[in-house]
Amino acid sequence: MSLSPSTITTVKATAGVVATHAEAITMKMYEILFSEYPETKDFFKDADPMQHKKLASAVSAYAANIDNLEVLTQAVEKMAQTHVKSSVKPEHYPIVGVCILKAIKEVLGDTATDEILEAWKEAYFFLADILIAREKEIYAA
Repeated sequence: MSLSPSTITTVKATAGVVATHAEAITMKMYEILFSEYPETKDFFKDADPMQHKKLASAVSAYAANIDNLEVLTQAVEKMAQTHVKSSVKPEHYPIVGVCILKAIKEVLGDTATDEILEAWKEAYFFLADILIAREKEIYAA
């Protein structure tokens, strides 16, 4: 499976504005996540207090390199290892996906059109599938 060309184009085109607002987006995402899904707080009990900055950096790097994902191999591996240590499961990804899309819309407002949100949704779930597959291998080992 691969990303659609229109998603790659849209994510690349919006990478700058998302990077500019990445910390606000990730802080809002965690606020929404913990408010709507309080049970997810347990996954972050040992997280770095600056977790939102790490996620912001990861989102920005992903957007900037969406057409060259090989450069993110080490980052993806590190995320997968961290997720396994925190007992993240495949069913958690849709929850986070919904929250991050809500956060993008809330922070960017009307700038985040339906087309942009659809592209980011496809990009998020594409990366989620990569992480889920790697985490499955780690859990099995």
